[in-house]
Amino acid sequence: MVNSEPKSIYLKDYKPPAFSIDTVDLYFSLYEDITKVNSKLIVSRNFNTPKDFPLELSGEDLVLESVELNGKKLNASEYKVSSNSLILFNLDVKNTIQITTIIKPQENTKLEGLYKSSGNFCTQCEAEGFRRITYYIDRPDVMAKFTTTIEGDKQLYPVLLSNGNPIKSGELPNGRHFMTWEDPFRKPSYLFALVAGNLLYIEDFFTTMSGRKVQLRIYTEKENIDKCQHAMNSLINSMKWDEERFGREYDLSYYNVVAVNDFNMGAMENKGLNIFNSKYVLAKPETATDYDFLAIESVIGHEYFHNWSGNRVTCRDWFQLSLKEGLTVFRDQEFTADMQSRSVARISDVTVLRNSQFPQDSSPMAHPVRPEEYAEINNFYTSTVYNKGAEVIRMMFMILGRDKFRKGLDLYFDRHDGQAVTTEDFVKCMQDSSGIDLSQFKYWYCQAGTPVVSVEIEYNTNGTELTMIFNQTCPPTPGQNEKMPFYIPIKLGLLGADGKDVPLEFEGDASRSDGNSLLFNLRQKNQTLKIKGLTSKTTPSFLREFSAPIKLAYDYTDNDLAFLMANDSDDFTRWEAGQIYAVRIILRNVKSFHRGDTLFADEEFLSAFENVLSDKFLEGSFKSIALTLPSENYVSELMDSIDIDGVNAARKYLIESIVKRFRQQLLSMYLKLNKNTPYLFNKEEYAKRNLKNKALYYLMQISGKDEIELCFNQYKNANNMTDVLAALSCLADVNCPQRQIALDEFYEKWKHDALVVNKWLTLHASSALPGTLDRVKALMKHESFDIKNPNNVRALIGAFSMNRMQFHDASGSGYQFLTDMICQLDPMNPQVAARLVSGLVNYKRFDRNRMELMKQSLLKLSNVDKISKDVGEIVSKSLH
Repeated sequence: MVNSEPKSIYLKDYKPPAFSIDTVDLYFSLYEDITKVNSKLIVSRNFNTPKDFPLELSGEDLVLESVELNGKKLNASEYKVSSNSLILFNLDVKNTIQITTIIKPQENTKLEGLYKSSGNFCTQCEAEGFRRITYYIDRPDVMAKFTTTIEGDKQLYPVLLSNGNPIKSGELPNGRHFMTWEDPFRKPSYLFALVAGNLLYIEDFFTTMSGRKVQLRIYTEKENIDKCQHAMNSLINSMKWDEERFGREYDLSYYNVVAVNDFNMGAMENKGLNIFNSKYVLAKPETATDYDFLAIESVIGHEYFHNWSGNRVTCRDWFQLSLKEGLTVFRDQEFTADMQSRSVARISDVTVLRNSQFPQDSSPMAHPVRPEEYAEINNFYTSTVYNKGAEVIRMMFMILGRDKFRKGLDLYFDRHDGQAVTTEDFVKCMQDSSGIDLSQFKYWYCQAGTPVVSVEIEYNTNGTELTMIFNQTCPPTPGQNEKMPFYIPIKLGLLGADGKDVPLEFEGDASRSDGNSLLFNLRQKNQTLKIKGLTSKTTPSFLREFSAPIKLAYDYTDNDLAFLMANDSDDFTRWEAGQIYAVRIILRNVKSFHRGDTLFADEEFLSAFENVLSDKFLEGSFKSIALTLPSENYVSELMDSIDIDGVNAARKYLIESIVKRFRQQLLSMYLKLNKNTPYLFNKEEYAKRNLKNKALYYLMQISGKDEIELCFNQYKNANNMTDVLAALSCLADVNCPQRQIALDEFYEKWKHDALVVNKWLTLHASSALPGTLDRVKALMKHESFDIKNPNNVRALIGAFSMNRMQFHDASGSGYQFLTDMICQLDPMNPQVAARLVSGLVNYKRFDRNRMELMKQSLLKLSNVDKISKDVGEIVSKSLH
């Protein structure tokens, strides 16, 4: 069906490399029209490789100027070159190979390999970008020591950076200069980095636990230099935290971070030289929201933590991607939890998982945490690999406990330092260090899908003993109709009538976790747990801390849920009770909506909501998240067929019911918290802003004259971007004169700040008002928008594709627009184009009309000439 079926690569076909590379010496000559790359490789034939076996080096979009083998310049008949490889013959056991290539970074719109962004040279080599720089064995299990020399015009490119430590620099004729960097640690080519440009930096120092002084620098353009301090603080906090929590010490004398405007990813952990999307570096209160500050802290930490979980120990092949990403996401989640509110951080992580990964698990793109095949590796930088991968690590942390997990991680880093390894190697270290059998646990890596665990409870006749009966299933996913039972750790407790945790005496495969919670180990399809010594009926609290990435089904009564909302000692399950209750009401009203019946909001739910609203002892950030209703996306994920119109109407009705009942309480809370004090980014002040803006959001759902004036005044008078954007987001959804005034003023004030302008683009694309698509199309011709800039595309087109009511308009105009944009983007930047296809892949779960319209869009994409592997693979899997 797809015009050109992408060819798959399979894990089962993995073979060790035939050759290894000991050292790499690179010399880059940067010019305005071309870049010349000289590469000197010391290559050895590996054990068992036949003497006549040729060496194949990968390469794309390269002009080959010359090749030398062991000092002899080869003529064209002595090697074979194609559009994607260079093959050399007659190699000795050890060889010196010198290759000169010509590339054109200025024309590289794919932003892979070496490219030019805002006048500066930079690289992105993960996953397979290095082959766009020079010919190489571009795979993660080939690790070498790199020395890199960069020369360029000193006035245009005063800053020349690469991996490792600087060892030499100097002047050259014609106003040029050079710098040489040496990385003493072996690494795969995907971790190579180069930056050359006219940049300024802020500097600080960190002394490691062994006494080494490390120079820290963050580089950016001159106009953004005042926005780097939060990133620097986050870096220092990350280095200190990783030493204290996991005993990991930084190993170089220099650590550089560079912020660039054009970047396909969020950031990249290249050894000693992290290259970041500017979105995750630049922040000050006037231009960045609290969410931006949190995201920067998290991503700075994530890339730093990769120094050990990804760089010192890396992946044997790309099927093992979660080995580094899942582990590092777990580590950055724990860092955020220690820096901020642990319970709110955990709920936020689960919300991301449910809104992005759970839908993927039920889509044609469902795949295991460790995939078995891929056609384009860029398509597997997914929520499954990252977020579900982190949950798999967290389950091991739960099962082993904090101390044994740390012992296992220490063993992993010690045993495999300097190696490229597999997920099996990681699990074996955890098993060897703890003595706990994790052989069944490996199914989490090789089976796709979200397990569903149902629970039934039976009491004995006098109520002193209860039996919990657990049953696990997992829906079929592409290529996997039948699943083996997962090893699922379920943390649970029981609440007595007084709302307190009940001490637990148990029989079954469980262990005491903390306080009065148990960690039940569900290993079979059907399994029981007995709790003894009870004096009265209790209310169960399941999946505390969200101990496993599953859907848990238990027939709670509405009274049970209200009781848990008010009393559960575990913040996650307290929040979860409110989510389950709200989903239940929304789904009831979806049915009423289609029958034409009157919608209603349960009185008991409103009372439980009021209890949270009036609780003076709840921490502000938790209260804000507890008052947030489940998203339309998550509610839809729980339905057999996604009902865009019904879910929207039902959720909107519940919000309006809340506001009508509690308007005065919400207004009082807002006015109490709306103090125009100087901005501080800390837990306490963040919590106050979060709660205040949640109250404003609710008040604006009825959009009366007073509420609009209140919101507009916040927009006008706020002294920080968090409050400005919160008000502007509310106004963007209301058809009132203040809306356009505020949007126009905002752009005029910030039109010279690219990151703030992206927020402005997203406000338009996310608006619930009719006519949003027309405004998005108009903005594509606006001076602020450049389709070659990935951040612009994500801010406008990507945001629109997540606008549920407008994108999924029954006419199909949103699908047609997205399809046209994918076709336009694919030849320029296939990675960015492929990310947009995700808006169409789950078409079979929608109503018949929308399903057919989305399918037609996918069919159109399948017939595009020369479609990229990135887009082609997703389209093919979706249609098949």
